[in-house]
Amino acid sequence: MGVYLKSVLLHEVEVCVPYACYKQIIKAVITDNFSWMGEWKREIQNKPSASRMVEKRRRKRLRHRYSHVDGGYKEKVMNVGLKLSHDRFLPHPCQYDYEVLLQNSTFCLVPRGRRLGSFRFLEALHAGCIPVLLSNGWALPFAQVIDWNKAVIWADERLLLQVPDVVRSVNATKVLALRQQTQILWERYFSSIEKIVFTTLEIIRERLPSQPSRDGLVWNSSPGALLTLPQFSDTLRHYPFYLDVLGAEPGNKFTAVIYSQLGGPAASTSPLYRLIRNVARSVYVARIVILWSGEKPPPPRSRWPSLSSSISQRFYPHPLIQTAAVLSLDEDCLLTTDEVDFAFAVWKSFPDRIVGYPARSHYWDDAKGSWGYTSKWTNDYSIVLTGAAFYHRYYNFLYTHWLSPLLHKTVEQSQNCEDILMNFLVSHVTHRPPIKVTQRKQYKEQPPGGARSPWNDPDHFIQRQTCLNTFAAVFGYMPLLRSNMRLDPVLFKDPVSNLRKKYRQIELVGS
Repeated sequence: MGVYLKSVLLHEVEVCVPYACYKQIIKAVITDNFSWMGEWKREIQNKPSASRMVEKRRRKRLRHRYSHVDGGYKEKVMNVGLKLSHDRFLPHPCQYDYEVLLQNSTFCLVPRGRRLGSFRFLEALHAGCIPVLLSNGWALPFAQVIDWNKAVIWADERLLLQVPDVVRSVNATKVLALRQQTQILWERYFSSIEKIVFTTLEIIRERLPSQPSRDGLVWNSSPGALLTLPQFSDTLRHYPFYLDVLGAEPGNKFTAVIYSQLGGPAASTSPLYRLIRNVARSVYVARIVILWSGEKPPPPRSRWPSLSSSISQRFYPHPLIQTAAVLSLDEDCLLTTDEVDFAFAVWKSFPDRIVGYPARSHYWDDAKGSWGYTSKWTNDYSIVLTGAAFYHRYYNFLYTHWLSPLLHKTVEQSQNCEDILMNFLVSHVTHRPPIKVTQRKQYKEQPPGGARSPWNDPDHFIQRQTCLNTFAAVFGYMPLLRSNMRLDPVLFKDPVSNLRKKYRQIELVGS
């Protein structure tokens, strides 16, 4: 019988088998009541001789398959198996949509397959259903690095009737942990042929001498080993994903990286000068790095690093960046010192995400059949622009060394969209949206003399919409996630004295 079972819900509700009812089968096996099979037996007897020959072959296969079953249950199990194998001919009172029931199931029986594995196992992982393995001595895939005890339940295939008691003994907390782990393992290692191949190659690579390896925490937690590159660091504290597990802090300092593209004058009244002054007043800043990418020559200073004019250089893992936190800024940004300090305080609680001020959103355009990009002020967002945002420096390493060359080529050809690509990357790795702080809408200086800013050019938005669809095509899906959350300081806009508030300048910023 186990060979034909597809998935089960064992919390005293219906259990899914191919077009039949599991409760009816178990009841028939236990009570020896197979009267509900009478109609099927009469139909089989009335079949032509060719059908009877097929029936004999089926009985022979089942007899061989259940040759290890002892006792009086053997013939009953064979009859049940024959009944299930004929379900495509007969309607039954217990009809289910297999996929829907599988997704709504808590536990799924995974019996022994004909070969080394069982496709039912991957089906259960995909649906977030806890696999209950009925295959003694089965070697699970990638067992060298994956701790399957955190995602599956092992049951003895010789004691099938004890399975309901086994799964009922699992408490709700463990059920939630098991289901979450099935999703992590499926998404990170089994959701595509590409990931299965890359996982296999990574396991082989770690066996080679002088190659860095990762411990079980990396393999068995999000975002997984394929996105935790050992070339970046050999210490887990340097990655943004494991700080909570290790009880570590991301650090109390940040490095500000200001991307200068407009090339304005270096006067004390220029936006760049005011921005540097505001950031330098923060007690948390460790270093300010200016990436000069404008056509005009930079002010003469021999200590400035020499970089190419590539727009992706703002996300280059430069050796000058030693802190975990990176504050990415455009030269015409209007942030005050209090806004910088507050955003940094929020980022320390969410070191794996982008935390910042300017927000944008994506949407699906049914009329055009493509993704759209908007800067309209709405109740949700999915992008936080890196013109004024904090993120972890590990994403600079991923952006430079892990992303597809096609994505870099798209950014370089358009000289645009590098901030959208960074949001794609972080959302793909974390499966979480960015975080917006405070209510500021305008975060850039207006160009002098009424000139139009390049960021307000209509062609600029058309380019970004094209980039959005190109990135989604290369990633194979849309990783951006929407959020309605905005974080404000304590007592923000409360009718109390401003002296009682920690970030007093934020209160004076207009929306």
